[in-house]
Amino acid sequence: MITFRIRVAVCLSIILASALSQAAQAQPGNLTNWRKLPDRRGEFVRLCSPHMIGRWAHPEAVCVCLHDHAVASVEDEDLRAALLRGISERGVPSLEKDWIPASKQPMISAAFSQIAKPTWQCMYEPVPD
Repeated sequence: MITFRIRVAVCLSIILASALSQAAQAQPGNLTNWRKLPDRRGEFVRLCSPHMIGRWAHPEAVCVCLHDHAVASVEDEDLRAALLRGISERGVPSLEKDWIPASKQPMISAAFSQIAKPTWQCMYEPVPD
């Protein structure tokens, strides 16, 4: 369990360092726009983690798990993007109907049902290493 968390922390550090390095090469001397890096996963974890602090011992690991396992299981791109937005803004899987097209709004309930178990596992039953 501890080694898994250490691995996740190391992986996140490597990803962030790599992204910052790429940004520095693309815009020498200008790291003020690091929030606009192309790494959507890293951006999601950056936005999600503050909501998890105080709730979980390793907030980054919970956010990575939610991104990679829970929400990734939703096949519809619009629903997946809306769920990621809800987690990154509120810290829990949520979405607003106006975040997705009206034609896909009937799919909301099924999407929440689909991510319920993986979300629970991310939060309460971390994947053993």
